[in-house]
Amino acid sequence: MADVAIAPIETVAEICESNEEKLEMAEPVKKKQKTEDDRSLIEEKLEQRLNGILCCAVCLDLPRSTVFQCTNGHLMCAGCFTHLLADARLKNEQATCPNCRCEISKSMCSRNLAVEKAVCELPAACQYCNNYLPRSTLEFHERQECSDRLTNCKYQRIGCSWCGPYHELQEHEQQCCRPQKSGAEILEALQSIDQIRDDEMKVYSNIFNLLSFEKITLNDLQLRPYRTDDFIPRVYYETSRFSALDQQWVVKGQVNDNHRDPSQSYQRTISYQLVLKSRVGSNCNLDVRFIVLKGPFGEMKVKPVIYNYEFTSDKYESDYNLLPLFTLGECNKLLASKTINCRIIMFQIQK
Repeated sequence: MADVAIAPIETVAEICESNEEKLEMAEPVKKKQKTEDDRSLIEEKLEQRLNGILCCAVCLDLPRSTVFQCTNGHLMCAGCFTHLLADARLKNEQATCPNCRCEISKSMCSRNLAVEKAVCELPAACQYCNNYLPRSTLEFHERQECSDRLTNCKYQRIGCSWCGPYHELQEHEQQCCRPQKSGAEILEALQSIDQIRDDEMKVYSNIFNLLSFEKITLNDLQLRPYRTDDFIPRVYYETSRFSALDQQWVVKGQVNDNHRDPSQSYQRTISYQLVLKSRVGSNCNLDVRFIVLKGPFGEMKVKPVIYNYEFTSDKYESDYNLLPLFTLGECNKLLASKTINCRIIMFQIQK
């Protein structure tokens, strides 16, 4: 009869005990799945509650950058805050908080740094891949990391109009037909691109040419808001008198060219004119070119555009010229400020 190996009693007991411990430590699959679902549901509800608490009181959206608060703690994003101040300027009213109606201004309201940092850590969906990431890293992800971000072909300069996800870029460039095009077709695409660049460089070359003129003046000005005496008063801007080119001048500004009520319009513009306050003779015409830039203490972002006007004894006010701001939000920033700081450079054309 063959010998049968019998395990010691202590060894069997230890095995049974270890198996019981493993069974006790391991959760059932359904219970584990339910626990994970509950945890994700709690986190989702927490994010939703925080979105409702930290959102802007005006647009009801989470702020993207700066967050302001009124004296009672109600939050406003930077865009809505400047829009409220701009509306109050146009309506000749005191700006108030949309929640508690307390007075708000740049001096009375303060930034809430804690809310700004908390919002940066809240997740947001990528506009390309829909993955949720902290808001502080979302911009870099969409610009550099996301494989679904929109990308142009490297042959765009020679006429390729393809624009697609980044993960398809390499395959497209290998099959792109633009490199096989004729020289005439490629030259046509290059000419259209060069035309846009030439228009941009023409402004700077004109400025350099004007700097060689004999009579040049530079003045730092402040456009202050005033009210008309109409039945429905309108806001306009005007500077103090200043000396330039041996004459006295004033710069005036208006909102939306006074064609309609600017407070009812979302898109707002500011235009300005140069006014000659001195008397000139009938034979002493002044051919002046002028350009408005950001002042040394100003915050506006403006594109350089040169305007020209010939002043005579009968024509002492130039046309209203658009103040070429980079974005529409810049106009609200200027309206929300007490003054508009700018710098004007004037060139007299000698005949």
